[in-house]
Amino acid sequence: MKNEALFRTGSVWRAIFTMAVPSVIIIFVMFLYNIADMFFIGCLGDTAQVAAVSVVGPVFSILAAAATMLGAGGCTIIARCFGAGEVEKGRVYSSLCCWAGTLLGVLVCAALLLCGTPLLQMLGSTPETTAYALQYLRVLAVGAPFLILANTAAMLLRAEGAVKDGLIGNLLGTVANLLLDPLFILVFRWGVTGAAAASVLGNVVAAGFYMLYIIRRGTVLTVDPRFALQKPAALGEILAIGLPNGIGSLLSGFASTFSNRLLSAYGTGAIAAMAAAGKTTMLIGMITMAICMGCQPLLAYSYGAGDKRRLRELLKNIGLLTMGIGLAAGVACLLGRKALIGMFIKEAAVAALGEQLVVWLVLGSPVIGLTYLATNLLQSVNKAMSAVVLSLLRQGLLLLPLLYGLNYFFGVTGIAAAYFAADTGAALIAAVMMVHVWKKELS
Repeated sequence: MKNEALFRTGSVWRAIFTMAVPSVIIIFVMFLYNIADMFFIGCLGDTAQVAAVSVVGPVFSILAAAATMLGAGGCTIIARCFGAGEVEKGRVYSSLCCWAGTLLGVLVCAALLLCGTPLLQMLGSTPETTAYALQYLRVLAVGAPFLILANTAAMLLRAEGAVKDGLIGNLLGTVANLLLDPLFILVFRWGVTGAAAASVLGNVVAAGFYMLYIIRRGTVLTVDPRFALQKPAALGEILAIGLPNGIGSLLSGFASTFSNRLLSAYGTGAIAAMAAAGKTTMLIGMITMAICMGCQPLLAYSYGAGDKRRLRELLKNIGLLTMGIGLAAGVACLLGRKALIGMFIKEAAVAALGEQLVVWLVLGSPVIGLTYLATNLLQSVNKAMSAVVLSLLRQGLLLLPLLYGLNYFFGVTGIAAAYFAADTGAALIAAVMMVHVWKKELS
């Protein structure tokens, strides 16, 4: 296995930074990728098109959830197999992830093309945004297989330590998107259709790079279907381990659906303001998530190898790192909120509302990472159901009632405050779960 010394005997801090830094860079690149559409569409000065991108956002979350379930589940199990010395078993899981991602993408594509209009109505589309949202959705649907495959493969590469190659693939896809966005949106004047087309082509580039790596240079990773056919039932194990990550991605998108439905009562401007505020603060959660997910193979490998001492040290150091970075990023976002919101919104009144919402959205920044760390720990020690429960809390069981309750009492501000309350509550529960695992499994 590549970099086995890094996983087994090297400095813990060196191992964390080796795995986390490329993962954070990937997430930062993904952040640019994610905001590129909204930024260039915002240059058109059409609030309805900005809002339309936000309405379709949960569909991206559905696709990301599928990819995350396969990629995170496969990465965790493959890394655990490496730690236990079961290399051939790891190849079975690798092949299953790649083929399942491709086939699932085709099915999702067909479903989105057939059910686009009713889906958008459910997602909170307004008469002003429906036509734009449908244009965006149809192009996105065609690229669903590539998006799922690219994101799944990127996570699998971490399992054998190929973090730099994962970074290169992500950079290639994002650069393609960033170059095509202004061309399609501003030069060709394709608007939201051009934005979706650029995103799809970016994923095609990334997926192509990852497949070339696995076929030509993969040490254990493989796309050979013969391995997948040896044990197709193992897909259930992959999905069970990856389910918490998938739930997190899915609920994140659908939480915005519920908030968009509530915000629609206040007008398209309110939806656009929350969309801009969400994009502004998204990077904080993405960075802490990237650190935890980047280091997850280290946790799984140490558990598979029975090295409890190293696993305890990993947990302590990753926790300190995520809290420190979350605090610093939150302060930076708070201080720069005017400029950040101005990147997406040109209307003064809408921008002012967005700046108010940012304040609430960043308050939970220091503790968000604890939820991700606890989820990854539970997956690594084979406690999938506990990880599922934790994933349901932050963006589901806690957030949804808070959204409706605080909206009732405080209006638009209450919707933003609900995210802070849910982040804090989930972090407290996550801390309790980690202490329990520490005492029971790692003592």
